Amino acid sequence: MLYLCLSLVQLGVTLVVGCYFYRQLRAQQESGAPERRADSRAEMERLQRMRRVRLTPPLSERVRPARMEDIVGQEDGVRALRAVLCCENPQHVIIYGPPGVGKTCAARLVLDEARRLPETPFAADAPFIEMDATTVRFDERAIADPLIGSVHDPIYQGAGQLGVSGVPQPKPGAVTRANGGVLFLDEIGELHPTQMNKLLKVLEDRLVRFESAYYSPSDRHTPRHIHDIFKNGLPADFRLVGATTRAPEELPPALRSRCMEIFFRPLEPEDLSRIAGGAAEKAGFSLAPEEAELVGRCAESGREAVNIVQMAAGLLRGQNDKRISREALEWVFECGHHAPRALPEAPRVAAPGRVTGLAVHGAHEGALLPIEAAALPGRGRILVSGIVCEEELSPAPGRTIRRRSTAQASADNAATLLRRLLPEFKRFDVHVNFPGGAPVDGPSAGLAMAVAAWSAVTGAPVAADLAMTGEISVLGDVLPVGGVGEKLRAAQKAHLKRALIPMGNDQAIYRRLGIEVIPVSSVSEALALAASQPRPQETLPAGRSAAPLAASPALEKEKAL
Repeated sequence: MLYLCLSLVQLGVTLVVGCYFYRQLRAQQESGAPERRADSRAEMERLQRMRRVRLTPPLSERVRPARMEDIVGQEDGVRALRAVLCCENPQHVIIYGPPGVGKTCAARLVLDEARRLPETPFAADAPFIEMDATTVRFDERAIADPLIGSVHDPIYQGAGQLGVSGVPQPKPGAVTRANGGVLFLDEIGELHPTQMNKLLKVLEDRLVRFESAYYSPSDRHTPRHIHDIFKNGLPADFRLVGATTRAPEELPPALRSRCMEIFFRPLEPEDLSRIAGGAAEKAGFSLAPEEAELVGRCAESGREAVNIVQMAAGLLRGQNDKRISREALEWVFECGHHAPRALPEAPRVAAPGRVTGLAVHGAHEGALLPIEAAALPGRGRILVSGIVCEEELSPAPGRTIRRRSTAQASADNAATLLRRLLPEFKRFDVHVNFPGGAPVDGPSAGLAMAVAAWSAVTGAPVAADLAMTGEISVLGDVLPVGGVGEKLRAAQKAHLKRALIPMGNDQAIYRRLGIEVIPVSSVSEALALAASQPRPQETLPAGRSAAPLAASPALEKEKAL
């Protein structure tokens, strides 16, 4: 009986002490609760007031493509992107192109289409995660990595209840949030090398693995899902769409080997004119075709065309006239220092020493390359002005090689070849000039230089409807060059009728460009075609005729001397 009484007393004392400490703990926890609740309520009210303040969206956002048909000037690029992503086995993609041509919108719209197709692996709710590689924070201590993910170890501030128990906590990154969808990584060429290597590993394994010195497989305090993550990794099965304004050779070869490569071309003036017209309509104004064409010539990108229209429309606010005038546009051009781009123009009349070459500049943009040549008595040399004279190569880290430029080498090849094909060439020096001020680099102007020098010596005018590109050898072969498609499109836009290209570059697709493409394998073939004159009604304006073929003005001048 005594033992039972003592047990009841001990139990009562334990309950009293437990209740006391419980009430003390609750009081301590709730001592700041009213103040915290009041602060939280004030912050929520401030946040709601901020969210009620909404400005009207900028015009550039209102004209952003919402349908595939709204993407201007990228029909081939969009078609290629759809072929890569809208199929049973979608691939990783790198999109090259200048800024403001629709790379992000195209990727988003193509994924929207792929979600609706039954043959693609993308579900209806497949995520589209967009990140900019220039703003991705990289921490060498691996505390935070928003792209790949990281582990929040217990030693870090804010580890929470699990951290107090010594449990490391994996934090998923964008590659995991994009699981089952598309990760769009803008400016992928700016990614830190360490993160690039991590990304390549994720692309290879299709999951993210984490490590931590604080993780123990036998720790009973660690939740099951964290054990599973450390054991099996986090899923990261997505398709990468990287966009960059860099050239392909500037990206790591390991990344390029894992991705399909698609090129978005620079917008042409007519594309920018369409964008300007659509922007004016969205702003509630009208833009005449002549004014839209002027905007297309002065703007460098789609965003710039929209900005020009928006500023011009802002000038006319409050007026009854809803038509954007030429005066308003010219004022915008003057304030923004927008200069109209010169339209490519080929020579109207055939003349000795004048040849139209083809080149590529900027972001794979084709252009006409005017060439002029003059012959004077000499010793069979070709002197060239307007080209790059030296090139610098870096074949390996820490090693630099300087050499004569390939453009200068092409001029030397042309001189050697013409001394063999044209006996009288040995008695002349030919000055070949590339007017315009832009330095010429690369071997693709070799054929045009050889034809120009031959024309200057013989006096035979080169057909005015003809353009050409190709590298030449000292034996007279015409060798393949790059950028032939872009060059042919530039010739077609300049209303040229024929173009000579190397036989090794010939493709059936070039037959649909609206220009006669003539593949040649030797310089002799090119010379014979260059001497053939077009019909006057095809290339010459009314009232003008082609200059008659001269026997050899340079040779006659030498005889007179």
